[in-house]
Amino acid sequence: MLDYVVQITNDATRISPGDHDRLRAVGFDDRGILQITLIASWFNYINRVADALGVGRDTPPPP
Repeated sequence: MLDYVVQITNDATRISPGDHDRLRAVGFDDRGILQITLIASWFNYINRVADALGVGRDTPPPP
């Protein structure tokens, strides 16, 4: 599962049916795969938004 999440984070366009098959082989069903995908994708999205807005930074980024 964690390898799948890392792949979503690094380059989701490279996810293949084989990645889903590997998740199924260790016990995840389609609903579980969907949940993993949605949660990882949401965290990636919201972290990029926060980074772009400087949320949590004590000092502004250098020019």
